[in-house]
Amino acid sequence: MTLFGKEHVERYEATDGAEGYVWRNGTTILLLHTKGRKSGRDYTHPLIYRDHGDAYLVVASKGGAPEPPEWFLNLEKDPAVTVQVKDDKFAAHARVATAEEKPEMWRLMTEVWPDYAEYQKKTDREIPVVVLERT
Repeated sequence: MTLFGKEHVERYEATDGAEGYVWRNGTTILLLHTKGRKSGRDYTHPLIYRDHGDAYLVVASKGGAPEPPEWFLNLEKDPAVTVQVKDDKFAAHARVATAEEKPEMWRLMTEVWPDYAEYQKKTDREIPVVVLERT
C-alpha cells in the first residue's frame, strides 16, 4: 500500500512508522512538523530523507515546480521544527545546506530518489537540500 498526504501522516503517527516509514521504491520517510508562516498552525509533512552523520537530509523539490514547497517557506521563517523518524520524535533546527555541503548531499539524496535530478531539470529554481539537526 502506498500512502500519500494526510493519510500517510495519520498512518505513520498511529503506528510509530510501522506503516509509512518505508515508501515507494524502498525509500524511507520522516515526518517534518512546521509552523505555518502566516497562520501559525502546525503542519506535518511526510518527506523522503537520508541520514547524514547525526543529521537528516530532505529535499525541497516540489516535483520541480517553479516555487518551493510550503513547508520550506515555513521553515525559512521559523527553522525550529519537530521531526519524527519511526517512534523517535525530537526538536530540530532546519537549515539549507551550504554551497560547499550541497554537492555531496545532493548526490546522496539522488541515490535514494533519482527523480530529484529530473525535478531540477524542470525548474530554474535551485532546489535546496535541507539539513535537520537535533537541538
